[in-house]
Amino acid sequence: MPQFLVAIHLPDDFDQPAAEADAEMGRAIDVLNEEMIAAGVRVFVGGLHPARRAKSLRAKSGKVLVTDGPYIETKEHIGGFWVLDVADLEAALGWGRKAVIACRAPVEVREFQ
Repeated sequence: MPQFLVAIHLPDDFDQPAAEADAEMGRAIDVLNEEMIAAGVRVFVGGLHPARRAKSLRAKSGKVLVTDGPYIETKEHIGGFWVLDVADLEAALGWGRKAVIACRAPVEVREFQ
């Protein structure tokens, strides 16, 4: 079966939501993870530290330059992701819809090559 990335996009000013909202969202994400495990589709899952802690590397004048922050200038960043092993794009989109609700954030779904 093909594998898909389901990536959660967070605004750059996202740090931590209020404790109550954080706990509620955490429970919703836990339920979604349990559902993915029960369905046998979850391959890997990971949450990421805030974008301000990212480092970007690029080649410049024959050397590798390391800078603070994400590589691209944007108002959103990937805050976490799942790798799912599902039958097709429609199945991945179904999980993506659930992720939008659980994470209260936009989601990108993309197939691995």
